[in-house]
Amino acid sequence: MADKLRRNRVKSALWIAVAEGLLVLIGVIPHWLVYVLAAVAVGFWFFAGRSYKSASGRDLSWIFAVSQAATVLVPAVWHLAKTAAVIAIAVIAVVALIYLFTEREHAGHPE
Repeated sequence: MADKLRRNRVKSALWIAVAEGLLVLIGVIPHWLVYVLAAVAVGFWFFAGRSYKSASGRDLSWIFAVSQAATVLVPAVWHLAKTAAVIAIAVIAVVALIYLFTEREHAGHPE
């Protein structure tokens, strides 16, 4: 069990982070709770979990810490992606407007 847990700990932590991150994005879990859980999880791992005698205990505390720290990133990455999309759409709109307003001059049509 401990060996399988160790081999899959990154995958487990990331899937937990994705699931919790989606719950944050849809409003099921409040943002502040994610920050508190991340601080508690990383603190727990740092002060207790990494020194457990049990390999499974060390791995579980690591998965807990990594998943909570990564969960904090999901809403941040989402908001950055949304901002980038809005900027891209605005740039496309500006380019389209410039083209539309200058198109008559390039086409050689009389006014």
